[in-house]
Amino acid sequence: MNMIELMIRIFYAVKPLIPRWFQIFVRRRAVAVRRPFYNHVWPIDKSAATPPPGWKGWPEGRRFAMVITHDVETLRGFHRCDQLMNLDLDYGFTSSFNFVPERQYHLTEGMRRTFSNKGFEIGVHDLAHNRELLCSRAHFEKGAQRINQYLHDWKAVGFRSGSMHRNLAWFHALDVEYDASTFDTDPFEPQPEGLCTIFPKMILKPDGSAGYVELPYTLAQDFTLFVIMRQTNIDLWRRKLDWIAEKGGMAMVIVHPDYINFDRGRGGPEEYPVRHYTELLKYIQTAFQGEYWNALPRDVASFFRQERADNGLFSETAITKAS
Repeated sequence: MNMIELMIRIFYAVKPLIPRWFQIFVRRRAVAVRRPFYNHVWPIDKSAATPPPGWKGWPEGRRFAMVITHDVETLRGFHRCDQLMNLDLDYGFTSSFNFVPERQYHLTEGMRRTFSNKGFEIGVHDLAHNRELLCSRAHFEKGAQRINQYLHDWKAVGFRSGSMHRNLAWFHALDVEYDASTFDTDPFEPQPEGLCTIFPKMILKPDGSAGYVELPYTLAQDFTLFVIMRQTNIDLWRRKLDWIAEKGGMAMVIVHPDYINFDRGRGGPEEYPVRHYTELLKYIQTAFQGEYWNALPRDVASFFRQERADNGLFSETAITKAS
């Protein structure tokens, strides 16, 4: 066990005893101190722009892929899903909602049907959204059995771990078409090592056969920008999106209903104005009209898998090792 892993385990052991406001205060201070040291790789790591071998581009000649995902982490966020879904629809977008199966809320069959009927996707977000899932291989394999049952019951094909904790080699135990537990670059996450690509990536099985598709998020998380860094505009989102579009990559964003203040009044200490998100949607529409492929994660994974197969490139794709 390395020092970073040890510190992570200690933190999660004592986390329930630490007031939430103090957790955020400490994280804000840590990010403020570290940020100047990562300006050369965050929010843009130029080395991540290299396309996969034999890459021929997105469907219908679109310039880049635009993938919107929502992680629902608390009961507060759960109650805001309808508002967020309708907001996406108002601006002509569909997205995926990732739900935590064993936490504060219950996702009913009727709700799942509503999301599906409106053209949205549902994914499984961890198991209980804590570090326990990955504390050991044996513990993960037990959890994977329950996750696979939720995947089956929800008719879901995608997974994202809590707080981006991951072991990509272990994730082969999940019955998924894609995982979305990584990023191109984000040195402020608990596991800071990025996938270093703004494109999907095949994660092969040990025998070299096709496994699942890894979809890294490539736009900074809303919580990082607006709660931790307390940004007052979307300039960092715009800058990164412009660069991804120029390079022809995949722009994937994570927006949490838990932290959006949908009201005009002053939000809570962990909330940011909904206008930041609507400004992003407007910017995508106006700056890149007709140039982007607004796709669900499952559609990107399906397209990429078929594109790799058509080009006979599974054998040329390096196996990504677990960090």
